[in-house]
Amino acid sequence: MFRELILGRLNQGTRQALQTLRSEVRTLRMHRRGMRKARRYRDATGLKLHFGCGANVKPGFVNIDLSKAADLTLDLREQLPFADGSCSLVYSEHFLEHIEYPNVVRGLLRECYRVLAVGGMFSGGVPDTEWPLLEYAGQRRDGYFELVKHRWHPAWCTTRLEHINFHFRQGGEHKFAYDFETLKTALEREGFTSVRRRETNPDLDQCSWARGTLYVEAVKS
Repeated sequence: MFRELILGRLNQGTRQALQTLRSEVRTLRMHRRGMRKARRYRDATGLKLHFGCGANVKPGFVNIDLSKAADLTLDLREQLPFADGSCSLVYSEHFLEHIEYPNVVRGLLRECYRVLAVGGMFSGGVPDTEWPLLEYAGQRRDGYFELVKHRWHPAWCTTRLEHINFHFRQGGEHKFAYDFETLKTALEREGFTSVRRRETNPDLDQCSWARGTLYVEAVKS
C-alpha cells in the first residue's frame, strides 16, 4: 500500500526512471556474480564466446547473457573478464542492435579484438536494415512488409512506416540499426580485417532468423 501511495504521486517519467534504475541494479548484481564465476576461465585459451545467448545455449561455447540459462551473467557494456588472446571465436546473433552505438558498441568490439588470438574471428548477425529501407523506397519487392506483419511485428503496425519504426526501435529494445557498410566500418575501426558478408551457417546460426539477418565475419590479423 505504501509503495502504491508513493508511485501514485510520481509522474510517468519518474516511474519509468525508477524502473530503469531497478533494472540496472539487477544487472549489476548479475554481472558481479558472473565476474566471480568467470575466474574459472582465467588461464584458459582457445575459448569460444557466445554473446546474448538467451535460451540458445551452444555446446562448446562460453554462453554469456543476463539470463539464467547462460554460463556467465555478464553486462557486456563492461570489460570482458578474459585474458588477451585467449579466444578463437566471438559470436553473437541479434545482440549488437540492443546496445548503444557508437561508444558502447565500439567498447565491446575493442574488447573482442583484445581477447581474440591472432587469426581469431568475430562472427555475428544483426537485423538487415538495408532490406526494409529499399522495400520502402520501392527498389526491392520481395515481401519484407508481408513477412514482418505475419511473423515478427505487433498488430498495431499497419502502415509501412510503422513497420520501419518498429524495426529501428522494437519497443525501445533496439538501440541502433545496421547495414553492411556500417557494421564493416565499426569492425575495421577496432582493427579487424577481412570483414565480409557471409551466408547463414546452420551449424552456428538460428535458421529461423536467416531471412532478414545480415551475417558478417571479421579476422584479427
